[in-house]
Amino acid sequence: CKQEMLQKKNAVLVDGVILNGPIMDSKAGEKFVEEACKIIMEEVVQKADDVTEKVCEWQAPETLKQILDLEMRDTGECHQKILQLCRDVIKYSVKTNHPRFFNQLYAGIDYYSLVARFITEALNPSVYTYEVSPVFLLVEEAVIKKMIEFIGWEEGDGIFNPGGSVSNMYAMNLARYKFCPEIKEKGLSGLPRLVLFASEECHYSMKKAASFLGIGTENVYFIKTDERGKMIPEELEKQVQRARKEGSAPFLVCATAGTTVLGAFDPLDKIADICEKHGLWLHVDASWGGSALISRKHCRLLHGIHRADSVAWNPHKMLLAGIQCCALLVKDNAGLLKKCYSAEAAYLFQQDKFYDVSYDTGDKSIQCSRRPDAFKFWLMWKALGTTGLEERVNRALALARYLVEEIKKREGFQLLLEPEYANICFWYIPPSLRKMEDGPEFWQKLHQVAPIIKERMMKKGSMMLGYQPHRGKVNFFRQVVISPQVSREDMDFLLDEIELLAKDL
Repeated sequence: CKQEMLQKKNAVLVDGVILNGPIMDSKAGEKFVEEACKIIMEEVVQKADDVTEKVCEWQAPETLKQILDLEMRDTGECHQKILQLCRDVIKYSVKTNHPRFFNQLYAGIDYYSLVARFITEALNPSVYTYEVSPVFLLVEEAVIKKMIEFIGWEEGDGIFNPGGSVSNMYAMNLARYKFCPEIKEKGLSGLPRLVLFASEECHYSMKKAASFLGIGTENVYFIKTDERGKMIPEELEKQVQRARKEGSAPFLVCATAGTTVLGAFDPLDKIADICEKHGLWLHVDASWGGSALISRKHCRLLHGIHRADSVAWNPHKMLLAGIQCCALLVKDNAGLLKKCYSAEAAYLFQQDKFYDVSYDTGDKSIQCSRRPDAFKFWLMWKALGTTGLEERVNRALALARYLVEEIKKREGFQLLLEPEYANICFWYIPPSLRKMEDGPEFWQKLHQVAPIIKERMMKKGSMMLGYQPHRGKVNFFRQVVISPQVSREDMDFLLDEIELLAKDL
């Protein structure tokens, strides 16, 4: 083949490499994409709502390594082998779009969001300048503006980034920059001991962000919560005063709207009062609970969020925008994000371009390359409308209420607490423990029940449901309702299946 190309007229050879024509076989590539898309349609999309399919085809790690043939070699494999590998990857992956996948704070499939991801993956854009991402920058601007309206701000700013954890880190750094702008140039030396406050139930990213930013995990003061997992404002006030007496410099309070385990919403209005009193930045981690803002019925859960300085909100959770789709929204509209994060790279953010360079928003980000995550949310929102998104939230919470009432009717099931969101936390007490006295031995035995049931459901592939111990309570199940493909029948199945899997315990 190489000899044939060299014999062609005007053949050019440099360092042993033929430079004439493309190196890729476009026709073969197009055929491969066509066949791979067919597999995706048949094995993923068309089976998304089929409850007879397994949620997971469980295999132990060493077995799965052999099945997938993970080794990379010097020579490439033929297309048929690669297509078979695609089938195997789908077969042995967890089907998060299955109606009985209840394991995380995301689930289900939205077809419009999926198409949006197909488009962006094919276009392979990076969202930093208008010249390379004109459509996606305008889409992000429109989506952020709409999300800001739902928070209740008259104006604001924002940016999409990879995950709620990163949003929380952005907010922490932004609050610190607002408190002491000189840190951007001078660094940590010479600064007072900075202290921030978050509830005992906050997301673990708060500690990670404090560590990453050099604040230190010991300088995160965790505020006591009530029996429902909500931050106690009076305890926050005490801790702020304690920090000041210690000579520290409080600068940030992180409230949570929808905690990971219990689904608790902190009392934002009362927390905002304390922040205003002490001049503290209020960040609300609404990564999970933020989507309740779309619902006129349930937006009351976030009453007072308009008083926050920044908000993290993940549409890829309750609204199904597809991982990852996470926004940090900021009340400031005076360019604080850009002032905090800009590095003014002259090769990318030239100020003498032929268009309005205010659309080159990449300097607001700690990233350079950035995915157009807002696009999948935008396309889905355009297709469903706000009322369609609202219906998703309302239906998920109605299904959660249905499940709670069914749990109360069944012997052996016990709620930890009445939920206010889509997190339903409960124990299943198997027949052998129902007559046992409440005491250390009972709780020790009950602690072992959930892991056994989880193992059995995973190996059977019937469903996936998370469990955990929490704040002195032994292992319990955390059922999360999200997907619009979930039905009342799936709620009934969940309880029936737990009873079936644990009948010999």
